[in-house]
Amino acid sequence: MRVRDWDDILSDVIEGDRDPEGWRAVAGQRQRGVGEDLYLGHPAAGVFQLKTYAKNPHELQGVGTQVARRIDDEIDSVLPHRETDTGRFAVQQPPEDESEAKSMATRIQETLKVHSEAPTTGEDFFTDMMEAVDSPAFGPMEYELSDRPDRLDELSETFADADELLSKELDDLIDEAGVDRGFE
Repeated sequence: MRVRDWDDILSDVIEGDRDPEGWRAVAGQRQRGVGEDLYLGHPAAGVFQLKTYAKNPHELQGVGTQVARRIDDEIDSVLPHRETDTGRFAVQQPPEDESEAKSMATRIQETLKVHSEAPTTGEDFFTDMMEAVDSPAFGPMEYELSDRPDRLDELSETFADADELLSKELDDLIDEAGVDRGFE
């Protein structure tokens, strides 16, 4: 198992040639210590686990690894599904230049216009907006801001060795930064 910087894991998500709508996520507070746990899964990419913390209001640090090369039935039953879970997430990339920014703004305006003039669902609106901003990854998510979803505990138990290793690596990062329980 190769532990990497959390940014490298997200780069893999962004740069992969996968269906952007196929991603699913579960996130919440770490079981012990400062920070959050996040699992991202995609049928063509497998499952990634990330552990992060806010070093200060402008900087997030963390570690991650790929914990499964594919989503089997056991993992599939734990990850959120578009049909039954209402939470959503998206990975965003800023436009590369002014021309791309203008093109993106036009697509957003057109999407808003279409959805304001026709009956639609929140799910359709979300999907169309993610396509308008060219999101490389989006989908259903279960997230608890101040707690841990049961699904997060199930995934942590399923991938106990990775969870333990990543916790140790993140704790080392926190100790090195001297942050402990507050912003730097």
